[in-house]
Amino acid sequence: MSLFITKRCINCDLCTKECPNKAIYKGQFTYKINKNLCTECVGYYKKPNCQSVCPIKNTIVKDLSNIENVKSLLKKQKKISSKYKKKY
Repeated sequence: MSLFITKRCINCDLCTKECPNKAIYKGQFTYKINKNLCTECVGYYKKPNCQSVCPIKNTIVKDLSNIENVKSLLKKQKKISSKYKKKY
């Protein structure tokens, strides 16, 4: 499943720099996560980097409306990383 940024977000911008898939972007009031790009850092790190750097606890949480298992997240990660490789 992808992650979700709650209204507790203080727009500090730390999470955007940590996302290997560039899934995090600035929304109207808070940052947002593109569920099609979020892999919860599967294939890159042991746990989501954005959660690790966020200064406000429980601001970046699992999106229960978009449930994915580790296998599907890894498949998505490989697809995304191959697109980046072709681009650069």
